[in-house]
Amino acid sequence: MKITILRKNLKDGLSIVERGVTDNNNLPVLKHILIKTVNNKIQLSSTNLELSVITFVSGKIVEDGGIAVPFSPFNSVISNTDSERIDIEVKNNNLLIKTDNYEAKIQGLPESDFPIIPKITNNTNFLELDPLILKEALNQVSVAVSYSEIRPELNGVLLDYQVNALKFVATDSFRLAEKTLYENQVKTTLKESLKVIIPIKTIQEVIRVFNNSPVIVLVGDNQIMFKNEDVSIISRLIDGTYPDYEQIIPKSTETELGLSRSDLMKSVKLVSSFSGKVNDIHLKLSGEKKVLEVYSSNQYLGENNYLVPVKQKGSAFSDIVFNWKYLLDGLKVLNSENLTFSLNGDMKPAMFKTAENNSYFYIVMPIKI
Repeated sequence: MKITILRKNLKDGLSIVERGVTDNNNLPVLKHILIKTVNNKIQLSSTNLELSVITFVSGKIVEDGGIAVPFSPFNSVISNTDSERIDIEVKNNNLLIKTDNYEAKIQGLPESDFPIIPKITNNTNFLELDPLILKEALNQVSVAVSYSEIRPELNGVLLDYQVNALKFVATDSFRLAEKTLYENQVKTTLKESLKVIIPIKTIQEVIRVFNNSPVIVLVGDNQIMFKNEDVSIISRLIDGTYPDYEQIIPKSTETELGLSRSDLMKSVKLVSSFSGKVNDIHLKLSGEKKVLEVYSSNQYLGENNYLVPVKQKGSAFSDIVFNWKYLLDGLKVLNSENLTFSLNGDMKPAMFKTAENNSYFYIVMPIKI
């Protein structure tokens, strides 16, 4: 292989594939990336056997070929050189790097030693999504993903295609987030419903990598692929059955509050400074004042409270306790200033929605202390 490539193009490509590289002493090849020429393009690939990333970068190809090269030293060289143009050549499983004032030789491995990246052969059944809509949906639900060895099915996001709508769902059993995309937001050839659980690390990569052109989603046997013209992310799916989460969605509401997102976020941040070991803050609503009192106390620090103006429907309440971190996680991803906060006492789940859009909700359970 012999190629000439602009440093910026190569650096951008390396930043895309780096998350697929893993520091595995049992399989040292997983510390490598594969560089090869494919159809007059330069392909960079990485895999940790759970997640694989492929991207194409433009450059001048003098001679076809490929090599697996250790990512860390190669990335360090490319990041630190100041030359705009880089010449790369493979000789005897060594990668030779040359610029105007620099030369390096990195020992690599034959292309055949690099793990085979799985392919999804069924390209006829797919979902196509605008990358900004997809990223917003995944951002909004991923805050509720669990990190549990006991229940691996909660360590990802549920993709639930229902023919007339596409839902993304996440829960850790203390909170739940659901985002619905409707028919006008999804192009698809799927004729039947589909449910799969996507690992959170894959979700994070999709959010990080895709920005511009439409994203195609393909599902195969225990595999899922997200791709556009330049990047493909292939991931294993999580085995298991996702819990029947719909049963915990409140069907009625004792108290409904209309309030400002920024006011509530400010109150949670301020009041949390005095919270206890379980990150508890207290909410109180008296019927007369039309304000939500957010307060916390600590025997070693003191106490504080913050009053948030609200529009109230339903009954007042004296004390509902929440984990302030869970409240803040939900508030951060809501994309409207006008919120609806629905509560059902100190034992049942509460729900956030935006006043203008019912396509997303975030549910959080009160805590007992």
